[in-house]
Amino acid sequence: MSDHDIDPTSPRMAPKPEVTKIAGRELKPSTLMMGHGYDPVLSEGSLKPPIFLTSTFAFPSAADGKRHFEGITGKRPGGADGLVYSRFNAPNQEILEDRLSVWDGAEDALSFSSGMTAICVLMLAYASQNDVIVHSGPLYAASEGFVAKVLAKFGVTYVDFPAGATREEIDAVLKRAQAQADEQGGKVCMVYLESPGNPTNALVDIEAVRASVDAAQLDCPIAIDNTFLGPLWQRPLDQGADIVVYSLTKYVGGHSDLVAGSIAGAKKWMDPVRMLRNTMGGICDPNTAWMLMRSLETVELRMSRAGDNAAKVCDYLAKHPKVEGLGYLGMIKDARQQDIYDRHCKGAGSTFSLLLKGGEAECFRFLDALKIAKLAVSLGGTETLASHPASMTHLSVAEGRRAELGISDNLVRISIGIEDADDLIADFEQALEAV
Repeated sequence: MSDHDIDPTSPRMAPKPEVTKIAGRELKPSTLMMGHGYDPVLSEGSLKPPIFLTSTFAFPSAADGKRHFEGITGKRPGGADGLVYSRFNAPNQEILEDRLSVWDGAEDALSFSSGMTAICVLMLAYASQNDVIVHSGPLYAASEGFVAKVLAKFGVTYVDFPAGATREEIDAVLKRAQAQADEQGGKVCMVYLESPGNPTNALVDIEAVRASVDAAQLDCPIAIDNTFLGPLWQRPLDQGADIVVYSLTKYVGGHSDLVAGSIAGAKKWMDPVRMLRNTMGGICDPNTAWMLMRSLETVELRMSRAGDNAAKVCDYLAKHPKVEGLGYLGMIKDARQQDIYDRHCKGAGSTFSLLLKGGEAECFRFLDALKIAKLAVSLGGTETLASHPASMTHLSVAEGRRAELGISDNLVRISIGIEDADDLIADFEQALEAV
């Protein structure tokens, strides 16, 4: 159970202080994942946190219950002092959130039942009628659809810009968004980024966005979906983002056996989202939170292995005569994108786009011929996955919009897993023979 969940006046023993330093050395996230936020003494000495399958929690006294609900309802700042009800908080979820905060250097984090639940509740918490959301492109199709189709029902509009936009271009977009908000009687309520973009791997200059938002004096958060590179290869809060968003289903979960999401950032940005989550629900369930804690112990190992594999596979694919191009961050050809990569990223990742010579038919032949790699959507798992975004994950995006974003019919998205790299190369080689 997290330290802040324990009432020191209760008969249970107060928790031991967290160990985050030894001999003045700050412990690394990979070390902290083994015990941060949990004291075995409070759970019968269990080395690992048990799964707390309960809907509600007993209060030590009526006064404690009142105090907790004052925090839950916002009548007193700071949130609940203890555990109340599993729609609001629970031990497994709070330990998970503590550990997620560590990876991104965030003050606070919130867990959700899926990445899209996290994104939708986040946007709903900040968007009001007639507001404007500024976002980069491409976005995951469901994210873009929620803005363009669902929030539009409530008078929320959007202005978008391409991932590689310069500071001057972003300045112009924010100016246009502010004018649009003034005309509608609303405000610019959020700048929402996805970097790298799905599925092209296009990068957004987070530092330029931060400078533009500050220069425009906009009082709104900069949120970024960091699923493709986080938490190991990019820390957007260090570049000026306010909120980092994850589909925990992907690299953090890492085994293709759960669905979850999260956001993290300063408490002032988390509190409005927490209040809406308290009302709507959508918190991650305890079993999934427990599985995610297990996965966080190995996330660095898994991502490092997958990244090494991807580098070897892409080195092979780049030389193949049937390959037209690669959207791999280890082989960037555009100077602007390379500059962003050098400033923002700590690794090239293991998810990339493969452009085949041909179109949908050639992609389908390639996908159907794979034997080790699985034909499935999602990414970041231990196994290698391949899919065709134009006809699958991004099918709901209008054809013209797909073309504008570079999501072409000859694009295959590949997420490299932790198999043997030479075996994967052999698989891709025989599958390309079918093209």
